[in-house]
Amino acid sequence: MTVLPAHPVRPAPILIGPNWFATVMGTGIVATAAASLPLAVPGLRTLATAVWALAGVLLTVLVVAAVRHRAAYTGDVVSEQFWGAPPMAALTVGAGTLLLGRDWIGEPAAVAVDAVLWTAGTLLGVVVAVVIPYRLRTRHRPGPDTAFGGRLMPVVSPMVSASTGALLVPYVSAPTVLLVACYAMAGGSLVAAVLVFRGIWRRLVRYGPGAPRMVPAWWIVLGPVGQSVTAAHLLGRAADGVLGEPYASGAQLLAVLYGVPALGLALGWAALAAAITVRTARAGLPFSLTWWSFTFPVGTVVTGAAGLATRTGWAPLGALAATLCAMLLATWSVVAVRTVRGARRGDLLRPAPPA
Repeated sequence: MTVLPAHPVRPAPILIGPNWFATVMGTGIVATAAASLPLAVPGLRTLATAVWALAGVLLTVLVVAAVRHRAAYTGDVVSEQFWGAPPMAALTVGAGTLLLGRDWIGEPAAVAVDAVLWTAGTLLGVVVAVVIPYRLRTRHRPGPDTAFGGRLMPVVSPMVSASTGALLVPYVSAPTVLLVACYAMAGGSLVAAVLVFRGIWRRLVRYGPGAPRMVPAWWIVLGPVGQSVTAAHLLGRAADGVLGEPYASGAQLLAVLYGVPALGLALGWAALAAAITVRTARAGLPFSLTWWSFTFPVGTVVTGAAGLATRTGWAPLGALAATLCAMLLATWSVVAVRTVRGARRGDLLRPAPPA
């Protein structure tokens, strides 16, 4: 009797999908949110700069890992939506470089790094904002009961480009061109987000929030809202001295007249998302990378509220921004620790079950 040699057991493939870049987004937004607060807190800037450096290291590691393990990643209708994360990760780290990294590397180097990351993130983000929704409608054709917050990820990336590009306006040779381009990206992203939100809201009303592990993704809705408030403020600030009248004054009015109602909408959605999350957690809320949805979207509300507080001088807005920032830091700490544990065990490096 011939005994055939046993086939060696192949280790499970390491899965580095685009959703991993949400860790960079969530880490980077902690740094930029802290830097945007209209409050002088001892040691806060140092902490924010250290968190920015961590986000930069994470971005580098994930880019290398994603390239190395690209053959192990197979896209699906849910995972494809998170291709919006890599460009936003680059944009977030770039903005942090200009806001905080200049303390370590100097302003000229910070501007150069931010320009490279903004250009790469913007180009990739525009491609993703067109290709992923197109594939969703022409290839996957999902039913209305499958809509979830992650579908906003591809279309919100140009909004992040708009707000972070506003920071570069004073440093470029053609500030008017960049400013107008940022306004165009902000407007296009906002319209696309509204269209996507219609399907998300319809699904929530008719079919409920869905699988427990996908519930944190409902917080992503805060992203385009908070980011649009941030963009309106930063673009308005950049327009001063770049655009002529009455457009410069109109940009300042838009920042407030749009920002205040949009911030109210963000707070209302945050209350709804919190209620859904608490209800789900009572029955069991398994940890997954979707928990990073608790970080970046909330961070955009912090930067939006902080911008309005700086612009208007309203103390309650400053207190709101500080409170949300403290909550963001606490949430980020919990999610980061659990992510490290999951990565060490290998749980987060294997394909997730179907949603």
